[in-house]
Amino acid sequence: MNGETSWISHCFDDMPKGIGARGSFLELNDEGNKETNLVSMELFLPDDLLERILAYLPIASIFRAGSVCRRWHEIVNSRRFLWNVSDVLLQKPWYFMFTSCDEPVGFAYDPILRKWYSIELPCIQTPNWFIASSHGLVCFMDNDSKNEMHVCNPITKHCKKLENPPGLKFHDYSAMSISVNRTSHSYTASIVKSKQVPSNFFQWDVSIHIYDSETMMWTTSLTEVLTGWRGGEESVICAGVLYFLVYSSGVGTPENRHGLVTYSLSSRSSPLIRSFIPVPGPLTCGRLMNLKDKLVMVGGIGKKDRPDIIKGIGIWVLEGRNWIEVARVPQKYFQGFGELDDVFASSGTGNLIYIQSYGAPALLVFDMNLKLWKWAPKCPVSKKFPLQLFTGFCFEPRLDFAP
Repeated sequence: MNGETSWISHCFDDMPKGIGARGSFLELNDEGNKETNLVSMELFLPDDLLERILAYLPIASIFRAGSVCRRWHEIVNSRRFLWNVSDVLLQKPWYFMFTSCDEPVGFAYDPILRKWYSIELPCIQTPNWFIASSHGLVCFMDNDSKNEMHVCNPITKHCKKLENPPGLKFHDYSAMSISVNRTSHSYTASIVKSKQVPSNFFQWDVSIHIYDSETMMWTTSLTEVLTGWRGGEESVICAGVLYFLVYSSGVGTPENRHGLVTYSLSSRSSPLIRSFIPVPGPLTCGRLMNLKDKLVMVGGIGKKDRPDIIKGIGIWVLEGRNWIEVARVPQKYFQGFGELDDVFASSGTGNLIYIQSYGAPALLVFDMNLKLWKWAPKCPVSKKFPLQLFTGFCFEPRLDFAP
């Protein structure tokens, strides 16, 4: 289909077989019977310089370069090349789109080449798992037991299963996040668990559990009871601080149905309610993301008389304890999302924010630097039944990070 490329064949099918000597030249005779040797320019380039050149290519082009000849294949698969890749300009984040089918197979969108790739993810078994990503690594947690967790690199397919997190085995809500250290390549994963206190609708047990990849151990850093608020499924780690959304459990007006809680992973302050930050209201839903160590929220803006109906989608950046609105989806794009509460998925990293309707495979892209909105090319997936849903997440395509 138009715009679709098989990621697997893109990586491996074109691999040359039986390659002889590296490089080649042609012998041509001109009118004067003079022999001229045309030598490939890459023969003159030392390996270190060729590595630096190839490292500036988009990820998909790097895999293609690896199929040119044996020398290039050895270079792009070398450890030194992986470190060169990490030193050059960052790749733009890709967006992986799921469909509501039994298998977690979907399509990944490359914003540099504006192409969709057919790709299979390791570890994950169904598309309704919890997903979080950071600097090339993606964390998956099953939606049934909320205990089975994996961390993987979707590009290299390297995957690791984590120990089951501590805390309540049966809880009502889970918010998962992951943060990768660019220097050490270590990572921190977190889970915020929330369960209603028996026989008390207004009180909720909330616990925070932290995983350190260097110690390969979980710690329960906080257990607390919130009154009037419960945890949800939105959290993110940004500049050493864990942020997660809480939702009103019946106290307050419809305009204040959401709130933000901050939790320092270094000082591990308590109680949580002291760090409570109201969100711009009335919001029908909120999606949190880390863009260059800035907390960004994408949210549906509810109508005053009908807070469960959205009239627009806005983007805010947290400055101190204040939300600054930086953009709003133009009306001509917003019409593709519908008006009901919780109708879209959104994630982002770097300078890009992706917004996707649950009801259609359309993907809207916003560049925070250029303040530019555009639709991605149509995803090659097609609906198999009228009420089929779509969702997805973004991740940074990298070769140099492993779980």
